[in-house]
Amino acid sequence: MSSGNSTAGAVAAPTPAPGGLSHRQILTILSGLMIGMFLAALDQTIVSTAIRTIADDLHGLSEQAWTTTAYLITSTIATPLYGKLSDIYGRKPFFLAAISIFVVGSVACTFSTSMIELAAFRAFQGLGAGGLMSLALAIIGDIVPPRERARYQGYILAVFATSSVLGPLVGGFLAGQSTILGIAGWRWVFLVNVPIGMIALVVVAKVLNVPHVRREQRIDWWGAVTIAVGVVPLLLVAEQGRDWGWLSGRSLACYVIGVVGVVAWILVERRMGDAALIPMRLFGNKVFSQTSVLSVLVGMGMFGGMLMIPQYLQIVKGASPTKSGLLMLPLMLGMMAASILTGQLTARSGRYKIFPVIGTALMVVAMLLFHYEVQWNTALPETMAYMLLFGIGLGFTMQTLTLSVQNAVPAKDMGVATASATFFRQLGATVGTAVFLSVLFSTVGDKIGNAFTAASKTPQFQAALHDPAVVGKPANQPVVQMLQHPAAGGGSSSVLSDSSFIQRLDAVFAAPFKQGFADSMHTVFLLGAVVMVVAFVLVLFIKEVPLRSVSGIQAQAQAHAKAQADAKAVAQDEAGVVVDAGDRATAQDESEEVTDSA
Repeated sequence: MSSGNSTAGAVAAPTPAPGGLSHRQILTILSGLMIGMFLAALDQTIVSTAIRTIADDLHGLSEQAWTTTAYLITSTIATPLYGKLSDIYGRKPFFLAAISIFVVGSVACTFSTSMIELAAFRAFQGLGAGGLMSLALAIIGDIVPPRERARYQGYILAVFATSSVLGPLVGGFLAGQSTILGIAGWRWVFLVNVPIGMIALVVVAKVLNVPHVRREQRIDWWGAVTIAVGVVPLLLVAEQGRDWGWLSGRSLACYVIGVVGVVAWILVERRMGDAALIPMRLFGNKVFSQTSVLSVLVGMGMFGGMLMIPQYLQIVKGASPTKSGLLMLPLMLGMMAASILTGQLTARSGRYKIFPVIGTALMVVAMLLFHYEVQWNTALPETMAYMLLFGIGLGFTMQTLTLSVQNAVPAKDMGVATASATFFRQLGATVGTAVFLSVLFSTVGDKIGNAFTAASKTPQFQAALHDPAVVGKPANQPVVQMLQHPAAGGGSSSVLSDSSFIQRLDAVFAAPFKQGFADSMHTVFLLGAVVMVVAFVLVLFIKEVPLRSVSGIQAQAQAHAKAQADAKAVAQDEAGVVVDAGDRATAQDESEEVTDSA
């Protein structure tokens, strides 16, 4: 029928892509997102710098790890929940909620009277942090087409570079003050989040106006519960296993509960279908599943490297936390420059797979250089050159992986996909941190012992050992006691809990400690290089999907318009079938009447 043909032609016509934003509108929205991301990024670097002072003031040095563990667990668990809920109800209310929770948690941390209280308040703060990063990246995916999205990566990484430099400076300054306006200096580490958070709330509420089509869908609460049951014990043992013992009763209980929880989560997600927290159908997408594994590996390698380099600068080179943050600047600048270059080239060519291939290869080379070339007495400029190389590798890799995931899934799953990429990267970072620190501290005692054995045969060491002025110094007593009672291992064992005494030793006694630490770090960097080799191989097998030319909201608008057009076409076709059937029935009746009259 003619009506059916005209309908088919209408459906076949290209659907316009409404909802595009100008460069100025995108930058306006981006300003609000950057403040929110800056809030979370700055907090992590400030707290890590000041945590030793905080623990001393609250008399809980042995409990300080729980403040990090609690924050990490809640932020990791909350990430996929933010992604799913924002896909259903929209990004803005949940981004505002994440900022609000984070600010309230910061105020609560300010009034902590013990490390246990601080850990509880940091856990609450982490519930907000879980949404700040993932939702910001999802919103960028909503408003910017994949091919143009890489252009804006420089702004995002500028936030991380700025926070990595400002964080140690601000944290060191605040922690070093006895009081500011009658409040202990370290409490301002958390209070400083309040004005930044209030600015973020005002800016985001004003500028973040992204259209959203609400989808009626069940909320996967059982998925949230089971993923928490599965992941929390595994994160817990990853953070605390070195102190508990990896095969202790508590660790084994965590392994069992974690495996049961993960299995239960998979069963729940399969049953929930599209309503699942992370729909299982996404893992049928090879790009999504392979990139998820790659995110875990890159998270391990990235945080492994970024954890070991400050350790080297502070323990071996004697840099303060503030100075080590400044010395890390080449890594951050390399990451930012590489990301901007990646964005420009991706926007021009539409190709992106080559960048994580180059990036993972550069990270392998950088880690091997740290393994083979960086010794305890290596000049800082040489070490900083390797940091720059590592940063360039990260810049080529990090944002491109997020871009790949966002481009490979339907626009309606933008939040879930982005949050999943962040979630898997955080898991990798946690596992990598636990494994690398375990390797470091399990080998450093023997490495220091070997270094002392070799050094003790040198004339300089023997001369110092028989010099009453050197041996009599109080600062040198840990080494003297260790040499007099080698079975006790005093100095080499105490260094595992407090390495600050190394910088007070005479150079001849300090050198073996520094060499032992450097040798242990060599092992960690080699392990990191192996992880990144696996990541490099996996990148080669990831399919490069052509980048979409429309943003997430444009793609959703297209899909919505097409669904409406399809529904209208079906309705018209059904109506046409009814009309045709009626015409045939009428003609048949008339034919029968003519036959009867004849």
